Amino acid sequence: MHPYDERGGELLGRRAASYGSTTGRYWGNGTEVMAQGKHSRKMFGRAWWMGLLAVLIAVLLGAGTAFAAYGYDRSSRTRILPGVKVEGIAVGGMTRDQAIRAVTARADTSLAGDLVVTAAGYSWHVTPAALGTRADVDGAVDQAFAAADRLSLLSRVFHRVAGQPVDLDIRVGYAHDQAKVRAFVQQAYDEVAEPAVDAGIDLVDGELVMLKPKPGEELKAEAATARILKALDGQLSTVQVPVKAVQPKVTAETLGKTVVVDLSENELYLYDGFKVEKQYPVATAAPGYSTPVGSWDVVNKVENPGWYNPAPDGWGAGEPLYIPPGPGNPLGTRALYLSAPGIRIHGTYASYSIGSYASHGCIRMYISDSEELYPLVPVGTKVIIKP
Repeated sequence: MHPYDERGGELLGRRAASYGSTTGRYWGNGTEVMAQGKHSRKMFGRAWWMGLLAVLIAVLLGAGTAFAAYGYDRSSRTRILPGVKVEGIAVGGMTRDQAIRAVTARADTSLAGDLVVTAAGYSWHVTPAALGTRADVDGAVDQAFAAADRLSLLSRVFHRVAGQPVDLDIRVGYAHDQAKVRAFVQQAYDEVAEPAVDAGIDLVDGELVMLKPKPGEELKAEAATARILKALDGQLSTVQVPVKAVQPKVTAETLGKTVVVDLSENELYLYDGFKVEKQYPVATAAPGYSTPVGSWDVVNKVENPGWYNPAPDGWGAGEPLYIPPGPGNPLGTRALYLSAPGIRIHGTYASYSIGSYASHGCIRMYISDSEELYPLVPVGTKVIIKP
């Protein structure tokens, strides 16, 4: 018979007791096992609640700290972070009004500074303020306050509480008035501008003057404006603006022809540039009449001209009102009409008068000389009659 059948109860009890002594918790004495299980569950529950409480306390403490930090940050927003500078001015800890006053004082000093503009031996002293430059102080102060927005909440609080400086120096922006700068450049342009001198032959105080060509100079207005604006941007104290040479339009080589009539000699000179190309004897006004002194132009040329009596009621009284081309015509075979009223350079059949003062104001030439001169003198040629 199986042992369990014969002494089942006893064996079962011993096994249970034996097993219970090994585990110490589950079997043996049933009442003891149950008591120990309830105690373990109570201890576990108490530890869980204590852990949860600790977490809640930590969360509350953290939340309180964060709330306090947030509140401090909000209350400190009216002042700039420590260490922030604007144009080298320490504005950290300042309110907006304080910072604006401090930066405005510095900007006003800059705007009142002397800017020396030089060009071609000229110099001008001007201030940025006079040129219309304005300082954006508000914008710079806004940037100073905005420095806090680039940091985290805790970082901002740390910098403020610990007084840890932020390494930041903000430049003030300046706006320039280009219209005022251009107006200044125009004034400087007018002072510097030296016109080029064209080659020419002129009558000055009754004397013949040969005008040699000479370059002029003027400011490069656009380049000058750009350089001054750049100097204002860089807050420079001096700036040199460029000039350019202005070349004469007429040189000795391009001067062309000039006719000079010398009344004191009764000679006509044809110049090509500054060189005498031809010289002819002439007759000019008789006493009581006038060959007008001055500078004139050839306005017309006529071959075989007809003669119209210019003074039928005066010195031309008794003369025909019109004499057609041909022998005996008072104007000969060639005539150059001048801008001086009624005055011509023309040939004459009265060759005996050449070299004397015999005309009514015109300039007479030998017929052959007038024909030689005629093709050499284009319309528009300058004619100088000197005393």
